[in-house]
Amino acid sequence: MTSSQPHITRRPPSQVMRLERLGSLHQCRLSFMRILMRRLAEDNWRFSRPVFDIDDTGVGSAVYTATGPDRSYSLVAFAHDLPDALRSDRVIAEAWDATFALFDGVPSPDDIARLKQNVPRQEAGRITGSELSLSRANRSVRLWDHVVSALAAGQQPDQSTIEQVGYLMRTTAVYGSGKFGAADRETISDRAELHPPFQLEMLSVYLTRTFVRDLIEHAAAAKGGAKAAKLDASIARGLGIGNSTGLGMAPFVVNHPVLFNNWIMAREEAISRARSVMTASHEAVQIFSDRLKRSVLSVSKWTSEHPIQIRKIDALRDDLRRLNKHFEQIDFANAYPWNQMMIWAEANLSAEGQELLASLILEPYPELVDGLADCMADDGAEVSSINGAMPIGDMRNLLEASFGWAADLDWQDPKNCARAWYVSEEKLEPRLGERFEEPIAEYEQPLAPARDAALAISDLQGWATTDTVADFLLRHPEHRHTVRRAQLSRIAPYGEIRDNTISHDVLPIDMLRAKLSFFGATHFDPRSDRWVRICMFAGAPYPEELSTQNADDWVYPEVAL
Repeated sequence: MTSSQPHITRRPPSQVMRLERLGSLHQCRLSFMRILMRRLAEDNWRFSRPVFDIDDTGVGSAVYTATGPDRSYSLVAFAHDLPDALRSDRVIAEAWDATFALFDGVPSPDDIARLKQNVPRQEAGRITGSELSLSRANRSVRLWDHVVSALAAGQQPDQSTIEQVGYLMRTTAVYGSGKFGAADRETISDRAELHPPFQLEMLSVYLTRTFVRDLIEHAAAAKGGAKAAKLDASIARGLGIGNSTGLGMAPFVVNHPVLFNNWIMAREEAISRARSVMTASHEAVQIFSDRLKRSVLSVSKWTSEHPIQIRKIDALRDDLRRLNKHFEQIDFANAYPWNQMMIWAEANLSAEGQELLASLILEPYPELVDGLADCMADDGAEVSSINGAMPIGDMRNLLEASFGWAADLDWQDPKNCARAWYVSEEKLEPRLGERFEEPIAEYEQPLAPARDAALAISDLQGWATTDTVADFLLRHPEHRHTVRRAQLSRIAPYGEIRDNTISHDVLPIDMLRAKLSFFGATHFDPRSDRWVRICMFAGAPYPEELSTQNADDWVYPEVAL
């Protein structure tokens, strides 16, 4: 392989930051689950289970400890006997099949006793700076009962039944970053293993998956006694941890423009680097071919009941047929083959197909891509201050660059401002309501940056280019948040969604999909336009199996030879 500094430029924000494209992103080498697994393997982390105190009814506690070069982290897990009537996917539920805290270090018996009094209560309890995350999970009752019965009888569960669900438990929340008394992000972000985004949350889910496997084998042994079987290793690896994600995640990508920019920019830089490879080696082509075949298998198993997602999956399957045919005809001795493939995709594939290809061309090039993981956090808290000395001419240019398109919309048209984001007082969850049908306008959250930018652009008319932002904000303090966002765009060009987040046809699932793709999720299954189910770590090796050989490509299912 011959490579140099990228000279095929990154795709522009005007192309990348449209909701249709963000809602078509796929996992890639820079997804947070894969970043975590590579580090665990490369740094030779060790895993232990110092506590597993679960009775025959499935109630009790367990501790799973991961020990790295510098420190340890422990998942403290509590299993509960939850009546079916109390089982709910809602974030506001008050009881769960299992609850968890990720402890900073190895907990003492006193720590476990303290956590036992608080973690099962979740939001109603209190944790301390010794805890890094708080989470909970519920069983997939149908699959849980099937697996327990099969193992208790000395048999393996039915593979097709396993694949229909994909997980034995699903989380409804994994809280970190200072919530409910947990350690603030700033206190741990200087740790190398936690510097990339969401690493402690991913570690919590990874250890939870191991606990769930052990718990169901324990339940089977309690029911079946000596004849009970353990889960076959290949079946166990196919099981992930489910997750139900709703509107609460959508505002995140609007409220964190610098952080979201860093994710998108790292991915776009990685794509640019792959596209800038002059010639593809035989090994690189073989890796791409392997991942393409495995992606075809993965997409063949992707199902959804949501009509929008059904259409996207059908289009993606057709895209993959076209891509396979095109791949067979490419002469990889020609210059910049990956760039030529991306150009072809933009003319011939849907956004789903284009973004899957963009992820796949990264697979052969860990040396070009993986180091970008260190660029994905937001370490620049100081840049949030408004520069009041900035000339109005510069401010106007920044707003036009990110939101010139928004100034051309008719904001008096009810279709363009049909929705309003607010927080439900009863449920304490973000909501998206109908502005002209519900009395919610006065509770609206600032999650319509396009409309607000258009208003600011309008109010800037008549101001001299040499006037200052401070003068403007003295007259129009209502535009402070828009000015701050515009100034952030100098360092975060991918920080703004280039679509209207309050239009009559906005699909919040596009924002959910974008964030979850960076987690590393696959097989998105929207249940409406406002919430989605996913599966995490399906196919991943368990701690006792983890090695540098299997730490990364597990996300692609194995193709039978």
